[in-house]
Amino acid sequence: MIEQTLKQLGFSDKEATIYLTILQHGRITPADVAKVSRINRSTVYHIAKELTAKGVIAEDLGSETLYLVAKPASNLDILVTREEKELEQKKKLIGKAVDELKNVEQGSEYSIPKILFVPEEDIENHLYKQSPIWNESMKKYDNTWWGFQDKGFVRHYEEWIDWYWEQSATKDTSVKLLSNQSAEDIKDKKYPRRKVKTWEDTDEFTATTWINGDYVIMIMTDKRPRYLVEIHDPVLAQSNRQLYQKIWKMVQ
Repeated sequence: MIEQTLKQLGFSDKEATIYLTILQHGRITPADVAKVSRINRSTVYHIAKELTAKGVIAEDLGSETLYLVAKPASNLDILVTREEKELEQKKKLIGKAVDELKNVEQGSEYSIPKILFVPEEDIENHLYKQSPIWNESMKKYDNTWWGFQDKGFVRHYEEWIDWYWEQSATKDTSVKLLSNQSAEDIKDKKYPRRKVKTWEDTDEFTATTWINGDYVIMIMTDKRPRYLVEIHDPVLAQSNRQLYQKIWKMVQ
């Protein structure tokens, strides 16, 4: 049935009926279309405008009376041409939207943190292995090792501290750590770029926290089993770095 075919081409029921009526008569007034199709005249006028916009009929304004004229059936391919143009336009708009949305994505981007748990037996090896990686990451910022260091870490890993300053630290690396006096009483060797401020009333702090570039490192050494947690997350590291920078300025 031609009506079904027209519907598949996007015609509504009334559009198909009115179009076929005009096509069968060749030239007909809207009033006569309404009589033949039994569709309300105002609806015929409205749909005739839509069919004219589709390009399948035309309005004959050559006389005082308005006539609707059907274009040749071959003109139906104009529907495909129009859809092709619309599709091409949509493709262009999609390309533009993708470019603009990328900017939105970048503006709202958040990092997925990489979290590593290191058990007691592997802490020392991890410190030696990661030191060059932390050094490289700190270069992207102020080349400073920020944080808090408790007495438990100094007691258990003093040898690593000496190794770091004598073999691993770059010439531009500096360390600005808050600590408690009991921790620094343990440390005999002094290094000019290892700056430590005693933070009062922190004797109950039982964990070390470092911010090294994009890394946040937390080490529990006061109780057994000891462990280390390393979080690789630029956003979290930046927030903590700013926190310790502010505390550093406040502590005399």
